[in-house]
Amino acid sequence: MTIRFVEELPIEGRRTFIRVDFNVPLDGGRVSDDTRIRAALPTIRHAVARGARVILASHLGRPKGKVVPGLRLEPVGARLAELLEIDIIAADDCVGDGPRKLASDLRDGQVLLLENLRFHSGETANDPAFAAQLAELAEVYVNDAFGTAHRAHASTAGMVEHFENKGMGFLLRRELKHLGQLLEKPTRPFVAVLGGAKVSDKIGVVTALLGKADKVLIGGAMAYTFLKARGVEVGASLVEDDRLRKAAEILNKAAERKVELLLPEDHLVAGSLDAASGQVSAPGIPPGQLGLDIGPATVDRYCQVIAAARTVFWNGPMGVFEREPFAGGTVALARALAESGAVSVVGGGDSVAAIHQAGCADKITHISTGGGASLEFIEGKRLPGLVALEQ
Repeated sequence: MTIRFVEELPIEGRRTFIRVDFNVPLDGGRVSDDTRIRAALPTIRHAVARGARVILASHLGRPKGKVVPGLRLEPVGARLAELLEIDIIAADDCVGDGPRKLASDLRDGQVLLLENLRFHSGETANDPAFAAQLAELAEVYVNDAFGTAHRAHASTAGMVEHFENKGMGFLLRRELKHLGQLLEKPTRPFVAVLGGAKVSDKIGVVTALLGKADKVLIGGAMAYTFLKARGVEVGASLVEDDRLRKAAEILNKAAERKVELLLPEDHLVAGSLDAASGQVSAPGIPPGQLGLDIGPATVDRYCQVIAAARTVFWNGPMGVFEREPFAGGTVALARALAESGAVSVVGGGDSVAAIHQAGCADKITHISTGGGASLEFIEGKRLPGLVALEQ
């Protein structure tokens, strides 16, 4: 694809719309994790230094087209001002007379933060009229929100057609660089670690990786659908019965392509999610018991595979890591990945939380800011937010 970078765009003295991903957690009216705000700083600082008149736009949460006071971007603006050490002009909406006046009054190097895009249903509906209202605020468009690049929304797709000068920011370029290397020329052995709750969420990416990876390690609740498809007893564990045939097809395809697809050989089980601890069960799971984490033998085996890898892609936890008794497998793999010396790419979502929980985020090559977007990119899908930027 041919997409221009922000350095190539004529942003000096021009109103420059930067779509960022400030969808961050709030606690008591304050930002509790500013990772995504920090990730956008290089592009914002670059634009400010070049004298652009910066207009930032983001969504926050899922207000579903209504104004939700608890999802206003005011706390985000306050944290951004602290990080940039400059004043941030805050709009009380993202379209209309107010934002239009604020945008037109901007001076070189000033920053305007629009209100939550999803307070308008036209954002997620990619409504042409709403997209046109956003577009009239600016003269140059920059997308630096990888986390929403897989969504054809007004701020990521619809409004972009109104701009001759459009391109990507530093965050988006970094994402494409690291994820692209996985697909093009990974240093081998290339190991994919996939977890999470549902096979249905990962069918596309598992299938795509069978043509790329040397080994695929499966964990999380999705493993029980694969195990049941293989004829292993899984007790009361979460299983997608309507995906059993597809899981069996994937297992057969892995064998045909000589890709080693590993499934848990033992499990940490309990009678409920609220259990204070679990018992090890192997190879199957007794009736009435839930598989809630990979067992010690599986942890050892998976860690050995990761230790020998030169490239690792990880998306999804190995168990119910939010509950302390069942976090061991996920944390152990995170630490093994950090110590492996491999090129490591973690694909957003719960995997990022697990890496931080394990205290080893600084040893990971690249932590993606977009879980869904990274999976669709690995699948080989064309992301609407990138297609819109193509020249």
